[in-house]
Amino acid sequence: MSYVTLEELGRIAETELAAVNKKLEQGPLTTKDRMAIPQQDMPVLEPRGRARLMDEVAMGYTSEQAIVEAQRCLQCKNQPCVNGCPVNVPIPQFIAEIAKGDFKKSVDIIKTTNLLPAICGRVCPQEKQCQEQCTVGKALKDVEKSVAIGRLERFVADYERENNLQTLPDIAPDTGKRVAIIGSGPAGLTAAADVRRDGHEVVVFEAFHKSGGVMVYGIPEFRLPKTIVSQEIDQLKRMGVQFRENFLVGRTGTLMQLLEEQGFDAAFVGTGAGLPKFLNIEGENLIGVFSANEYLTRANLMRAYDKNADTPLYDAKHVAIVGGGNVAMDAARTAFRLGAEKVSVIYRRTRNEMPARREEIAHAEEEGVEFLFLENPTRILGDEEGRIRGVEALSYQLGEPDESGRRSPVAIPGSEHEIPCDALIVALGNDSSPLMMKTTPGLEVNRKGNIKADESCATSLPKVWAGGDIVQGAATVILAMGDGRRAAASINEYLKQA
Repeated sequence: MSYVTLEELGRIAETELAAVNKKLEQGPLTTKDRMAIPQQDMPVLEPRGRARLMDEVAMGYTSEQAIVEAQRCLQCKNQPCVNGCPVNVPIPQFIAEIAKGDFKKSVDIIKTTNLLPAICGRVCPQEKQCQEQCTVGKALKDVEKSVAIGRLERFVADYERENNLQTLPDIAPDTGKRVAIIGSGPAGLTAAADVRRDGHEVVVFEAFHKSGGVMVYGIPEFRLPKTIVSQEIDQLKRMGVQFRENFLVGRTGTLMQLLEEQGFDAAFVGTGAGLPKFLNIEGENLIGVFSANEYLTRANLMRAYDKNADTPLYDAKHVAIVGGGNVAMDAARTAFRLGAEKVSVIYRRTRNEMPARREEIAHAEEEGVEFLFLENPTRILGDEEGRIRGVEALSYQLGEPDESGRRSPVAIPGSEHEIPCDALIVALGNDSSPLMMKTTPGLEVNRKGNIKADESCATSLPKVWAGGDIVQGAATVILAMGDGRRAAASINEYLKQA
């Protein structure tokens, strides 16, 4: 799709809104009327120019676009979209308020179940959750033509923040109970909010010097500005949630010490999955080979792109990324912003099998990222100084589907070839850190090292709950938030009886 400016999209929306209002003068819109309204495109920065900027790429809907998009919602009585949302946001209800132009009431409805709408509206894979269930998308036989629920959520959250209309949720009287939240990512923040709402004292322990978890160190500024994460955390602080940074549970103090010596009545573990996976091939220890975790943490949390920051930056002109998920897209797009002249993504399947969001793949391609499909490194090549000079790769073809339903890549014998590069980013996902398991006797984990938890997120230990990536493996922000909500409900119920 060709680039369209914000101004042009605004003019299109104004015309469509005028047509919608004219029909409304004649009576309520019919299902046919709503289905005929085209989905509103998200305004974005010009592709090649933005590839060198850390500015947020997606600019957000105009008010006219939001109202037009909201009019596409059929207000289904069975609300399939709500069932597709891990935190059960009342989606038809908040969209109905946007259609009326009451943006503040809309965001208040969202916040009954989700206190982080500005974040979720930006980074959640709505096309695989709420929008996948949308009746409009199903009728049009294309999930990408569903009602743009995520964009609407972002719009009203931004409207509230930009107009200083934030209000704090009601908080019950103090109970005298104390809850420790381990990790300040989406699972931890959600659990902290819901537990605090019930009147319990909440302390969030964060290993890094800034709170926010993966939203701060993993997701780039151009997708999720850190000021937004900071403002969401500030709201929790105004609710009375306390934050203790630079506290690594398992090293600074153990989980059992928090419960037995520091007087916490319950704990929620939401430490995420931060142990990067590697290729385990020859040359992986060469200078210039990075995990996506380190690469993105340097750029995001430690601001390597900022000339005023002291963070060392590895200078590379041709950066290759191995992987096909959202993290791979983030690393590829970050590479341009850190000065790379050429960026290549190496993926052993085809575009159709890539787990990354379609939008992220499209944005990467628009910015000039090269995709090398059906290829995979077999060894990493170095020069006489121990620096990477390229990778040797095999070509592949797709065979039969694997357990997940994706067709398995099959190597083509004799297809070895070299891909020149002077930096390689490995973005193959993450495992759980073994630190919590090793320092917490009796805490059961599965064979992958993830903490075992039941449907209420309760673990094998009394007073301990867990959720998010530390339980599910590397997942999404909204799935982690869903765990945080379930855990908080269980903790609150437990503390009523304790």
